[in-house]
Amino acid sequence: MAAVCVFCASSTTLEQRWLDLATETGRVLAERGHVLVSGGGCVGMMGSVADGARTAGGHTLGIIPQCLVDLEVADVASDELLITTDMGERKNVMIDRSDAFLTLPGGLGTLDELFEVWTTATLDVHRKPLVLLDPDGFYDGLLRWLGGLVDQKFVRPSAMEMIQIARTVPEALDLIEDTLGAE
Repeated sequence: MAAVCVFCASSTTLEQRWLDLATETGRVLAERGHVLVSGGGCVGMMGSVADGARTAGGHTLGIIPQCLVDLEVADVASDELLITTDMGERKNVMIDRSDAFLTLPGGLGTLDELFEVWTTATLDVHRKPLVLLDPDGFYDGLLRWLGGLVDQKFVRPSAMEMIQIARTVPEALDLIEDTLGAE
């Protein structure tokens, strides 16, 4: 059993397919016996992933800054809800409390979290698996751009090798489990 941190969108205006993907992610995580670590919100994909995990009997840990609690978007149904002083502390606690990271489609906040854990991995702050769930080529443009940064020597090829790409939820969790099992 691993604590898997899921980064995803918290927007309330998303298409239903993205909410369904998040619900499936939470459900499959729980069915496989993993703990969900999330950003502690109850809206958008973030709320859906936590609901999916709880529906399947999973344990949820939400980590949320006080400013979002004040906006009344905290997932108060979390099995454990940690409140941090700010977004920076939130990311540090998420890194500390997680064994692996799974990034679903999302916007600026999701990308910020992805790049934080990826950058800290390249600096050898941690050696935790990083998986990007890329259904329907959602992240294809970003990955092409990053590949161009490697070509221009702004990013080391070894950094690109740290992130694994999956197209489905089961494939993403297989990658996490295989990587954790190999360590």
